Amino acid sequence: MSDWTGHDYAVVDLEGNGQRPPEMVELAVVPVAGGMIGEPLSWLVRPEAPITPFARRIHGITAHMVAGAPAFAEVAKDIQLALSGRLIVAHNAPVDLGVLRRQLPDWEPAEVFDTLRLARRLRPDRVSYRLGALVEAFDLAVGLPPGLRPHRATYDALVTARLLVLLATGPDGRALSLDDLRGRVSGGDDASPAALF
Repeated sequence: MSDWTGHDYAVVDLEGNGQRPPEMVELAVVPVAGGMIGEPLSWLVRPEAPITPFARRIHGITAHMVAGAPAFAEVAKDIQLALSGRLIVAHNAPVDLGVLRRQLPDWEPAEVFDTLRLARRLRPDRVSYRLGALVEAFDLAVGLPPGLRPHRATYDALVTARLLVLLATGPDGRALSLDDLRGRVSGGDDASPAALF
């Protein structure tokens, strides 16, 4: 049974324009290989529909900031390449995956791990499982590059990658197995894999 570090991951976070359904305005992908967090890739994307005032208040991305950014179609191949061959990780994954699947209709992730569900299962003592609350509880933002801030894709993807590493490390410091992350009971029982999207 291989531990989780034997696989490559893409930790993703995206910010949307606030429309229904939302379009992407920013995406960050943080690679994790051999249990080590790599350098983030990020894209600002010009959506077809305007960014709503509500969305702008949350992430701070304005119409002016994306006016000169490429349309999604112009960066779709680069994004798909960054995700290709990797297990996908996101906090509250259905939100990010819903947008990605709509905008990359030919792409289907091999497997998805939701750090929100992982945290609920592996750290059941927490009061809140919001990303910001977990970042504060576990000091996940310490030492991040200056200028990054919550609710921007690169910050959120980096702290989510740190959360993955934290959750995937047992109390004894040993790496959990992939089945541990999937939530399968020992012996390979395919009971409800709580970590999967």
